Amino acid sequence: MKNLKVVIIGAGMGGLTAAIALRQAGYEVEIYEKVNKIRPAGAAISLWSNGVKVLNSLGLSQEIASIGGKMERTAYYSHTGEKLTDFSLQPLIDRVGQKPYPVARTDLQEMLLNTLGANNVQLNAKCVAVEQDSDSVTATFEDGRKATGDVLIGADGTHSLIRSYVLDKIIERRYVGYVNWNGLVTASEDLAPGNTWAVYVGEHKRASMMPVGGDRYYFFFDVPMPKGSVSSPETYREELSSFFKGWAEPVQKLIKCLDPMKTNRVEIHDIEPLQTLVRDRIALLGDSAHGTAPDLGQGGCQAMEDVLVLTNYLQTTNISVADALKRYETARKDRVADIITRARKRSDMTHGKAPEVTKQWYEALKYEDGTDIMDAISKTILAGPLN
Repeated sequence: MKNLKVVIIGAGMGGLTAAIALRQAGYEVEIYEKVNKIRPAGAAISLWSNGVKVLNSLGLSQEIASIGGKMERTAYYSHTGEKLTDFSLQPLIDRVGQKPYPVARTDLQEMLLNTLGANNVQLNAKCVAVEQDSDSVTATFEDGRKATGDVLIGADGTHSLIRSYVLDKIIERRYVGYVNWNGLVTASEDLAPGNTWAVYVGEHKRASMMPVGGDRYYFFFDVPMPKGSVSSPETYREELSSFFKGWAEPVQKLIKCLDPMKTNRVEIHDIEPLQTLVRDRIALLGDSAHGTAPDLGQGGCQAMEDVLVLTNYLQTTNISVADALKRYETARKDRVADIITRARKRSDMTHGKAPEVTKQWYEALKYEDGTDIMDAISKTILAGPLN
């Protein structure tokens, strides 16, 4: 279809990528964001090869390579510092045809905004209602503004208002069972090799460092905890020192050098897989459609796959908008449901939901040469729409 006007609600990673792709497809695009200043949610993101390929298809291959981390190896250590496995990611890259690029969210956001043009994002636009008829769809904002188009994309995140309209009910998020602290620190060889994703595991917890652009590491700590625990940046270092007491020296150094005031603390949630992603002229995209635990590193990548598939169906049919969106739903719902389910299972294994299973995983890592880990990652990547 040609000459469509698309209204996008939400200017996060998924919304911005969608705006770029749909403009390149020749559509008129308006994008609205409820906040008065766009700020990235979280410190960084692991963009695996399927997400990077979508950005490459939008002409951003040099840009993403310039801000992505040089992640060439993966190493797992016990919590006391014993090296369990250390392997090159080159066989994975050869198999899937693209390097992964861990990237700081601020850098990714700036790249997407520069590509789209930051002045094209309409801020202070909190969507409070949507309605549609046979010819158009309209979003109404808190300040009384309205935006009408042929298509509306709900890219408004994990607490999505648009999702509630599409499903005609509110979906409660599900607590996965652990708290995640994350941020950025300056790269240093006494923390981890500059080309390696280093992961320390033990006691049903994780401490991880992953290289991103700008000579930095993206770090995160995972601790299984009850939902609703209270904390504040002033106590993060003390808490982490307590949770990771006795862990290897690089973990202790990481805790000492992180900036608590620039560290995020998140209770990790997901949503149950949805069988409905569209309603007539309205489509859900990204976390609004498939909020997932980060344990497969696929949240952002799946939003980018959404963009690719949705744009393709709008371009390649002339039946109707509703028909194109239904085809998008059919193409995506099983794929993203599988990601949610497997990320949840991975989280359970990593964080001791069944302690014996976690113990067996620790033991298996001692005999892992990278084959099984890379097989699992490659299957996830190669199941996507660009393969």
